[in-house]
Amino acid sequence: MRALFWIATGLLAWAQAGYGLALAALRRGLEPPPAPPPAPERPRVSLIVAAYREEAVIEAKVRNALALDWPRERLEVVVAVDGGAEPGADATAARARAAGADVVLELPRSGKVRTQDAAVRAASGELLAFSDANARWEPAALAALAAAFADPGVGYACGQVRFVNEAGTNQEGLYWRYEMWLRESESSLHSVTAGNGAIYAVRPEAYIEVDAVMGHDLSFPFNMVKRGWRAMYAPEARATEKMVPTIEGEWRRKRRMMSHAWPIVLAGGMLDPRGYPPAYALMILSHRVLRYGAPLLHLVVLASSLGLVRRGRVYRAAVAAQVAVLAAAAAGGRVHARPLLLARYYVLTTASLAAGLFDHLRHGTPPGWEAPEGTR
Repeated sequence: MRALFWIATGLLAWAQAGYGLALAALRRGLEPPPAPPPAPERPRVSLIVAAYREEAVIEAKVRNALALDWPRERLEVVVAVDGGAEPGADATAARARAAGADVVLELPRSGKVRTQDAAVRAASGELLAFSDANARWEPAALAALAAAFADPGVGYACGQVRFVNEAGTNQEGLYWRYEMWLRESESSLHSVTAGNGAIYAVRPEAYIEVDAVMGHDLSFPFNMVKRGWRAMYAPEARATEKMVPTIEGEWRRKRRMMSHAWPIVLAGGMLDPRGYPPAYALMILSHRVLRYGAPLLHLVVLASSLGLVRRGRVYRAAVAAQVAVLAAAAAGGRVHARPLLLARYYVLTTASLAAGLFDHLRHGTPPGWEAPEGTR
């Protein structure tokens, strides 16, 4: 029982803090990166937006794309409307056309990934860029994103997302800033372990059609590495979007996300080390596998410390600390003090990892998606 306690505690500490400290130490030992190669002629880019019932935001998204600092003749805006061919479809397709999208696809309802696959087949760009309908790119974002592909070994690059509404109870903004720092560190050492749907790009020859429930955010980076590409983070490629305003809404969003993430972990090849360089395998274990396994590790720590509570102060302190965090999380639902909200955010988002696994194992994972509350 002592071994279980210390192993689980050590793995939790490594996943939540030690890994970041190790990345920081490794980055300090790196030589300065070489000067970037001369920028090639700007490629023709297909900017793809998969949209489901996005009539409220799609016009603004298309206008935002057309306002990017990129030659208009070298930019193709593709809006693929999931469910646009179904009876009762909303006005997303019509509004995308009115706003100036170059290609608008009205497709049967099949989920985001299959909608993106259809858009890629219709696209003509030398580089494929992707964004969500509610994300707004800064004018220079596409140029910064495309610059990553001056290195012929890069197959995937994602940008930086910032939240524009942090006034609610959700504490995702604090976590997300840490996550972006981890990705920048991973990118400087080898490749990122995950991306984001708001702003990323892929070489057409590197694009892969994954299972319909396995989103690009998590499935693309490690698959790129397995195929000999690098997956990079381009922090100068910036986008903004609204986050879910409440912690309870974030719990529901992450639960849904994890129901899509667990198939990638369990059956999508993430756990298969073949094709991983050793350093990247450690990154996947630390940042993904152990992070997603945090609910189980917490339960092991709690159960073992309860069993050892009469054996020493360390175990009594461990029980007291865990009870205090749970009590603070419960109080955070009524008293919106920052420490209590942080505890509530941590407990609920950690629990969402297990809830997503439960949903996937019991009900399977549907390919479709709905926009999270408060993000449009």
